[in-house]
Amino acid sequence: MENETIEHTIKALEKNHFEVYFARTTTEAQEIFFTEIFERLQPTAISWGDSETMKATGVLNALENHPECVLIRTFQEGYSRTQKTYWRRQALQADLFLTGTNALTKQGQLVNVDMVGNRVAGITFGPKNVVLFIGVNKITENLEKAMERIRTVAAPRNAIRHPHLHTPCQTTASCMNCQSSDRLCNTWTITEKSFPPKRIKIILINESLGL
Repeated sequence: MENETIEHTIKALEKNHFEVYFARTTTEAQEIFFTEIFERLQPTAISWGDSETMKATGVLNALENHPECVLIRTFQEGYSRTQKTYWRRQALQADLFLTGTNALTKQGQLVNVDMVGNRVAGITFGPKNVVLFIGVNKITENLEKAMERIRTVAAPRNAIRHPHLHTPCQTTASCMNCQSSDRLCNTWTITEKSFPPKRIKIILINESLGL
């Protein structure tokens, strides 16, 4: 990714009231999270939505060393659907919510799609603060390209990594606008600006990460 594109995107995000940090690596992203954000906010309850980029930073493992924080886990193995739903609702009351984004435009807009809706709900409302870990490969020219990226890259790859689901995109590697009961693309969100200002914090990582 060209430096000019990255700088343009960062300026656009800041203009849109996001709090933005830039990390060269996933290791640096974790350092920024703990020194620049975690220490300042001192959250007592933390939860997260699924994100391969976030996992790559090692932040979740590092949080295990902070017993002063309640970790609201919504992905525990063995949870029933009822239990998952319960804890996903509790996650919306967390002090801090962590996840990633499916696409980011050069105009500083976040574009996401969700199956259940808990991840996009956490981004848009509920938790006091949100931190998004985003690789520069998620940057797109505009909203149209962001949606195209999700339909042809992010969503199919997400479906493929969940073999228990049954969707046409697992075979075609592209969105088929399916009617499957396992459809992942149920709720789309476009976040134009952070409200309140700086509620959503972005750590943009100079690596190709996630889906």
